[in-house]
Amino acid sequence: MRAGLTELKKKIKAFRSPEVSKTMQWFFKTDKGEYGEGDIFAGLKVPTQRKLAREFSDLSLSDLKILLNSAVHEERLISLFILVDKYVKGDEKEKDVIFLFYLKNRKGINNWDLVDLSAPKIIGKHLLNKDKSLLFKFVVSKNLWDRRIAVLSTYGFIKNNDFAMTLKISEMLLHDAHDLIHKAVGWMLREIGKRDLQAEENFLKAHYKKMPRTMLRYAIEKFSETKRKKYLQGKI
Repeated sequence: MRAGLTELKKKIKAFRSPEVSKTMQWFFKTDKGEYGEGDIFAGLKVPTQRKLAREFSDLSLSDLKILLNSAVHEERLISLFILVDKYVKGDEKEKDVIFLFYLKNRKGINNWDLVDLSAPKIIGKHLLNKDKSLLFKFVVSKNLWDRRIAVLSTYGFIKNNDFAMTLKISEMLLHDAHDLIHKAVGWMLREIGKRDLQAEENFLKAHYKKMPRTMLRYAIEKFSETKRKKYLQGKI
């Protein structure tokens, strides 16, 4: 193990907090049968992790691969913070390498925060002006995190006022069984509404009566109380 990676692991251990760890184990649903089953938390808060990512931003992709395969949640998240930074600063060739690295090592991107803080900034950015069909493969995956990556990657498109892929994926996931997908789709629909309310409402009017309740609540969160009630009561 290279010196930089060894030093990072030492600092992560130094910042450990059993109290924070216990809270995070509960928050990220790590008990048996839950979506984060078996995940291990050292107990570092996100600002500390971001600080460490900046400090060790020169770690190589081989180092980051080791971190992404770690059982410790914070090590995986720090590796993703570093990877996003490398992507942002990289030239086109480097961005291609990082994009492929992300796809090949996504097994370690296995909780919602890991997905949400990386997929839009790497997958979403990379596919903005490219073939996006890869996301359709993720949408039909049995793997929860692949499906969440598909949804959250479209945030990168939404920020560029490109809503088509989000709407297609949202329609495909209307009957998904998992609450984390309901929340993700509703959130992305809400983000569309911030930029083009008519586009969001056109989708909602066509589908809201069959949408999971959580998905609908997330999508209409910023609506007026009167309009929210109409949607929830099926009176639109």
